[in-house]
Amino acid sequence: MKLNERSVAHYATCDSPADHAGFLRKRVERHHHHAHHYSTSYQRRWFVLKGNLLFYFEERESREPVGLVVLEGCTVELCEAAEEFAFAIRFDDAGARAYVLVADGQATMEAWVKALSRASFDYMRLVVKELEKQLEEACKSLAACCKSPRRSSSSGRKRHLSNPALLPLQEKPSILENGYSTWGSGGCIPGGAACPDHDGGQAKPPPLPPRRRSATGSATGSPAPGLSPAMLESPVSPDTICFSKLHNWYGQEIVALRREWQERQKRGH
Repeated sequence: MKLNERSVAHYATCDSPADHAGFLRKRVERHHHHAHHYSTSYQRRWFVLKGNLLFYFEERESREPVGLVVLEGCTVELCEAAEEFAFAIRFDDAGARAYVLVADGQATMEAWVKALSRASFDYMRLVVKELEKQLEEACKSLAACCKSPRRSSSSGRKRHLSNPALLPLQEKPSILENGYSTWGSGGCIPGGAACPDHDGGQAKPPPLPPRRRSATGSATGSPAPGLSPAMLESPVSPDTICFSKLHNWYGQEIVALRREWQERQKRGH
């Protein structure tokens, strides 16, 4: 892979947010020509992860990285080393160099392994593919949920329109006169009989109105002058199930009292 060093160095130190950063110790192996053996030492470096690029600097304040690791075609795994909390970045190529890094603690090591394992383009491609699958399933489920109630509500509405008796109780309008439901509303049977409800049972008949006191207000309930005995009968009868007839029945008392007052006025003159 060919990289433009100036562009890469600028990207490493620009203000773009880093995915992970912190100090790690990097293992360095040196070959001693005279002794013909390798010595291992660790250098403390400041590491910055941006996307799939892992930069490392000599110091945190350094303005130019001293190295770069492209995290593609590699695996991040724990490794056995003399140093505790060590992990390695190993590449698939047989002759590729492995980077052994050491963290300061268990939590720091786990955070770095997780961040580096998720940094490659291959990993992001798998994540995007899985998210697209979940989104597609969620859209199908939402469409099925939206269609189901719409069909049931429309079919139920058609049944109600074709047969008014199937209207739910709360949808059936109640006929009000002077703020009270009329006794003839709701499909009641004339004669004060009970009305069948939607469940096949019998609804309770409307309560009887209180018995009227006489115009004189006596405790015995004696009729006022001019009132016929028929006027004291209960208004609940086949002839008085509607409000207008019931209103006329109660109005007889007022008509009689007005006639009596007019007669007294004539006698007084």
